[in-house]
Order: sequence, then C-alpha cells, then structure tokens
Amino acid sequence: MSGPVKAWIGLGSNLEDPLAQLALAITQLASLPRTRLLAQSWFYQSSPMGPQDQPDFVNGVALISTELPAEALLDQLQTLEQDHGRERIIHWGPRTLDLDLLLYGDQQITSDRLTVPHPGIAVRDFVLRPLLDIEPDLVLPNGLSASGLLATCPDNNLKRLSLG
Repeated sequence: MSGPVKAWIGLGSNLEDPLAQLALAITQLASLPRTRLLAQSWFYQSSPMGPQDQPDFVNGVALISTELPAEALLDQLQTLEQDHGRERIIHWGPRTLDLDLLLYGDQQITSDRLTVPHPGIAVRDFVLRPLLDIEPDLVLPNGLSASGLLATCPDNNLKRLSLG
C-alpha cells in the first residue's frame, strides 16, 4: 500500500448503554495500529432494521486514516466487537457493538469476507446521515452522492442525540 487511506466506519449498538459503547469504540478506533481518528459524526437513535422486538439502535460514523490493508482493518473491527461482547445470534438482532467498514478510500472490494462499499449504505439513513455530518459533499466510489441517496432512503425514525 502507498500511504494512509481514509476509511469510514459505521458504528451501532442497542445493548448495555449504547452511547457508552459507541463512545468507547471511537476511542478504541483512534488507538488501532497505524491508524488515526480524523472525525466522528453525531450519534443518532434509530428504529431497528431487523426484528422489531428489540431496543432502538444508536448509530454513528467515524472517519479514520489508516495504513492497515482493508482485511486487516476488518480483523481489528471484529476484534473490537468481540471485546465489547458481540454475539452473532440473530441476523440484524440486538448487539452490544456493530462496526462496519463502509468505505475504504475510493476502492471497490469484493472478497469472501468483505464488500466495500458496504452493500447496505444506500438504504440506511442511519449510515448516510452520519456520513454527511462529516463530509456534506460525499460521493461514493460508484459516483452516487450520499445526499442523493439519503433523499430516497427509507426512514428509520432518526433522532440526533447529544454527544455530551
């Protein structure tokens, strides 16, 4: 790799004090090897995408600069999830921490373990709105604008939360 890459990380939690889970995760992202935190979005409360018999989620996005290759970064994200007690029991079910690699520079990656840009970006206002908090003119590697996608995105009852 030739130097650092900007990577966008989606964060979500709906168990065990979600705001605290995300705040700690942001600190931990900033501490990853060969990685630096550049920005973070507001946090948002949103309705669950999957089963509705679970608490609302808190979501946000972090922008990092990293020298880690994409799959090594994915490994680090999954380790952080496990450190937060993440259990993968129900698809789209409740979780202590969910970290998604949304964008990795302008790269488009498709492997057995990783798809970037994240395939759910276009239909998740709880991802698009925080992305736009950080970069209002963000254009995805496929040429689509994040603001254009947000305009046609399903509504998950987003409510911006205080960072303090």
